[in-house]
Amino acid sequence: MKKDLVSITDLTSEEVWLLIRNALEMKRGGKTPDLKGQTLALLFEKPSLRTRVSFDVAMYQLGGHTIYLSPAEVGLGSRENIQDVATVLSRYVDCIVSRTFAHSKVEGLATYATVPVINGLSDSEHPCQALGDLLTIYEKKGKLQGLSLAFVGDGNNVASSLALVAALVGMEFTLACPKGYELPEKVLTLAQSFASKSRGRVACTHDPLDAVKTADVVYTDVWISMGQEEQRERRLKDFAAFQVGGKLLDLAKRDVVFMHPLPAHHGEEIEQGLLDHPKSVVFDQAENRLHIQKAILVRLLSNIPRPKIPM
Repeated sequence: MKKDLVSITDLTSEEVWLLIRNALEMKRGGKTPDLKGQTLALLFEKPSLRTRVSFDVAMYQLGGHTIYLSPAEVGLGSRENIQDVATVLSRYVDCIVSRTFAHSKVEGLATYATVPVINGLSDSEHPCQALGDLLTIYEKKGKLQGLSLAFVGDGNNVASSLALVAALVGMEFTLACPKGYELPEKVLTLAQSFASKSRGRVACTHDPLDAVKTADVVYTDVWISMGQEEQRERRLKDFAAFQVGGKLLDLAKRDVVFMHPLPAHHGEEIEQGLLDHPKSVVFDQAENRLHIQKAILVRLLSNIPRPKIPM
């Protein structure tokens, strides 16, 4: 059966560790599996720098090929319905990466496609980002279980995927957000269930100072995501006390690292210049999107048998 990566919940803790180890091996120059002759479709409704380039380069380095499909070319769910798009693309390509607004569109593609579907970002989750983040944390800290990650900001798609994957591997995840911006209840409940089995912890607070005081990792993301532009003034006011800067990092552990998935809004969720702070690992984090996505592609594509057509 084909396997998809629509949500972090598609993975077990063992599979998360396998992806991290395989990504590290390939990054360090180990043997790279060959995906020669295979094609990856990048089906995007949202603009992208890291997701598009990292998947394109990953597939090239693995010997395969990518095709980029813009919103105007497909019209997913409007010009063409999701079932038809999934069925047609399955006849052409070996894997689909979907970057979209509604999470239901990624789920629909996975339902109807006969090739693997990867969530390159939806309004509900960003699993590739979260897996790349764990790869970065493991590189910097040498472990994951027992580490404390403080996410200061909105309980958005990135926070949701991070909470779920951190809980799977036994980390402590704390979201510090204004009231009304917590993780979705379904995500929180599921993450806490994972944490109860892995000896991790998932919690929420409205005090960023309290969240970071025992943090090994401090993480933030934009306050205004794509599609939320009309909420800009309200969000800037609500999140004003949640900016991450050098003084906040000084309250965390001495060897804390700072992370951000990018793009960053300098002067909003972060102080000007914070990406170049000695504790920032943001650009290493961005690079690791390439390596974890190579591991994901290998995992989903390298063991799929090629059909033999009788002559």
